[in-house]
Amino acid sequence: MINSSRFKLGLAIPTLNEAGNIVTLLDGLHDAMSSMPIDYEFIVVDDDSKDGTAEIARQYASRDSRVRVFTRQGKRGLAGAVMYGWAQTDANLLGVIDADLQHPPEVLPRLVEPVMNGNDLAIASRYVATENNGLDNWNWLRALISRFGTLATAPLQKKHMRIRDPLSGFFVMRRECIEGLELQPEGFKILLEILVRGRVQRATEVPFHFGIRHAGKSKADFKVALAYFNLLGKLSRHALFGPGQR
Repeated sequence: MINSSRFKLGLAIPTLNEAGNIVTLLDGLHDAMSSMPIDYEFIVVDDDSKDGTAEIARQYASRDSRVRVFTRQGKRGLAGAVMYGWAQTDANLLGVIDADLQHPPEVLPRLVEPVMNGNDLAIASRYVATENNGLDNWNWLRALISRFGTLATAPLQKKHMRIRDPLSGFFVMRRECIEGLELQPEGFKILLEILVRGRVQRATEVPFHFGIRHAGKSKADFKVALAYFNLLGKLSRHALFGPGQR
């Protein structure tokens, strides 16, 4: 019997110009978690959006104590925003979800449950078997980054735990997976670094349909791709030579 009172989820929601999505996302997340018998909070970390995202989120938070909002002035980067959000919570379960509604909020309980049941990490995966994973909606650049990037991670992954979607941006894990580690806040793919450097022994992948962006514009561009491959190089050095190499 699981003692659900032992668990609290802190879900980081990094935002940059997501005014058209944030309320719908928060409503959907609350609906999804209403059936879960654990405490939770949603941590919006806004990278100084120009469309009023932070203000809209703060208005929402003023009516809901389970939503907290932080703004990083003059900073950019999804991984850094996620790490900042996790640092603001005392939750023992940590998660992240994109704010553009391409990650369905209703999938969240399916990620929380495996971690409560003993897994270190549960990943919403675009590449495990589903009838329609939604990847045909991607533009060519995002598809190229994801496909090539995923293949390039294979030599870095732990032999006993081959993850099919190590670049997913939607997952839940136990805090101890990263406690005490100095993660590199670069680019937009923090999961890969957690898989390579974190204390992850048991992980599961949960299939989901990758949706179409509800509003706003995609953040994927060549700078994002370069940041990712820079991170890949650093993690390769870590895998080959140990923790002292970056």
